[in-house]
Amino acid sequence: MTIGFILNGEDVTVQTEANFRLVDILRHNFHLLGAKEGCLSGRCGVCSVFYNGRVVPSCMIPVFMVQGNEVVTIEGFALTEEYQDIAGGFAQAGVKTCGYCDTAKILATESLLASNSRPERDEILAAFGGVLCRCTEPETLARGVAAAAEIRRRRIYGQSV
Repeated sequence: MTIGFILNGEDVTVQTEANFRLVDILRHNFHLLGAKEGCLSGRCGVCSVFYNGRVVPSCMIPVFMVQGNEVVTIEGFALTEEYQDIAGGFAQAGVKTCGYCDTAKILATESLLASNSRPERDEILAAFGGVLCRCTEPETLARGVAAAAEIRRRRIYGQSV
């Protein structure tokens, strides 16, 4: 089966088996390892990607559904200013980056900040309901997201925000 889609801003085509999942082709065909193979049931978040602008577990997307759609992985997102805002906020708050759940934490943060530039603590914690993270305490993560939101507002609106 031949599948064509947009991957990190580039038109790509891949020859694959019909029973593969998006996480399979990202890792094995494109060597994009940011989406990890975790629970394989959509519960842990470590295989998260942006699929047509929404954060989804790539282990739950059959490869045939990718045809004609847009996928942004952590590798593509890492090239944006928005990623830098989050990385800066996480560093400022001391958010741990273990390498396993980083993708889930970062993409969940972006999804939240894209729709809410001033999230409250409870909103932040709720946004991470689908992220299995054992390396960062929830309160530290909430501080990191709040710091990232502040960094973003300053970048967009200037120092006086």
